Amino acid sequence: MNALEQMVARGQDSFWAYLGCELVSASKEEVVIALDAKQHHTNSMGIIHGGVLTSLMDQAMGMVATAAKNIDSCVTTDINVHFMNAMVPGRLTVTAKVLHEAGRSLVTEAKINDSEGTLACMATATFRVVNRK
Repeated sequence: MNALEQMVARGQDSFWAYLGCELVSASKEEVVIALDAKQHHTNSMGIIHGGVLTSLMDQAMGMVATAAKNIDSCVTTDINVHFMNAMVPGRLTVTAKVLHEAGRSLVTEAKINDSEGTLACMATATFRVVNRK
């Protein structure tokens, strides 16, 4: 079992499952996850909470970093999020890619689209491989 498969298996008792994430596809170059966003994912205005969207992108980017390195010890050191369109409950798809690798650091990108293809937000993040104890 590779590092990404191990991460998903362990995720059944973690924030991954709490959010309701689903792995759609994965390779060393791209990870796609999805969420059937429900009312409990919304804020007081009835739109999907920015923290939920950010968490989804952080999760997908961490997964693509893990897949690229095949090691489940990548942590977020920096994340930059841009919100473009408000999202309502429904199917959200997150696509994450590695943009650059250098030693123990990876720069990644993620985008979230709704079922009609509307871009909700995008993010870039830097991940670092750490020594797990």
